[in-house]
Amino acid sequence: MNILFTCGGTAGHVNPAVALAHIFQERHPGCRVLFVGADGGMENKLVPKEGYEIRSVTITNFHRSFAPADIAHNLGTLMNMRKSKKQAQAILDEFKPDLVVGTGGYASFPVVNEAARRKIPTAVHESNAVPGLTTKALARVVDRVMVGFEESRSHYDDPSKVVVTGTPVRGDFFKYTRQEAREKLGLADERPLLLSYWGSLGAEVMNQKMVDFIAKECYEGAPIRHIHGAGRDFPWMREELLRRGLKLGDNGVEVREYIYDMPLVMAAADVVLCRAGASTISEITAIAKPSVLVPSPNVTANHQEKNARVLADQGAAILLREQDCGEHTLYDTVELLMQERDRRDAMVRALNAMAVPNAGEKIYQTLREIMRDKA
Repeated sequence: MNILFTCGGTAGHVNPAVALAHIFQERHPGCRVLFVGADGGMENKLVPKEGYEIRSVTITNFHRSFAPADIAHNLGTLMNMRKSKKQAQAILDEFKPDLVVGTGGYASFPVVNEAARRKIPTAVHESNAVPGLTTKALARVVDRVMVGFEESRSHYDDPSKVVVTGTPVRGDFFKYTRQEAREKLGLADERPLLLSYWGSLGAEVMNQKMVDFIAKECYEGAPIRHIHGAGRDFPWMREELLRRGLKLGDNGVEVREYIYDMPLVMAAADVVLCRAGASTISEITAIAKPSVLVPSPNVTANHQEKNARVLADQGAAILLREQDCGEHTLYDTVELLMQERDRRDAMVRALNAMAVPNAGEKIYQTLREIMRDKA
């Protein structure tokens, strides 16, 4: 059995494909897996680290502007589409897949589209709540469209093709109970724990706000525990906090450069403050973790706000736009949620109602059904 996954652009597109690759190889010893991404995409680093081969096609996006530079870019994209089609044909000729699955990103289009034309079993999985242009285009030609949330079904022209499967989440996120995680982190008291972190896009803007946030926590005697992942902004954040005379660690407020044990820390947390990328939304939903979501305004088609709104509309999270994070709004919103145990419990119930248990298994069974139907 040969399975081809095509994905890229973000970890939220790559991670589900990797999880599915593991499932297929566990169930079918000898199963061959090939990934296809875009030239220069982050998937070319992420996928080999998981032990899989990846090929690439030359594909770029379209800019929604008529500025001269954008027109020139779009002309280049049209040329790349012709090139990527030939590259996709060559990859399919060589690998001869029994199934082709796209999990998002521009690289998915030429490969999945050509596979569908050849009557190879095909499917796409969309981690974001609202589909992008690539997924919308491929939904017309594939055998199945798999989505993370029931609310996503209405965004497709043919709802009968759509299966609500959820999005696979790494098994490590289910390893610990809250109490087990707190004990492993050495949290001796019962103060609630806030976990906060931001992605690379727009992280500096939010980390500037977090300096004031952390300072206010410390001035008020650190009523909660707090672990913050600063990422590449860690050096200047540490310097600024020290300049303000703030000593962290002993008072329960911890600023890390990176949170390498994210499943453990998230399991221990009572509230998560973060962006609203596809992977993060999937993890929060899967383990039913109350959150305050501040979507990045710097992503294509405002996907993160759309993701966050799906949860917020169900009472499963609080949506706070970056532009609305004024001097005290961010801190006051989180502090109030930390105090409102009943509201957090209601969020947990809403998240559990939205979650699709065993998403990986449901996707696997959906894909096997496609393969049987077209055998």
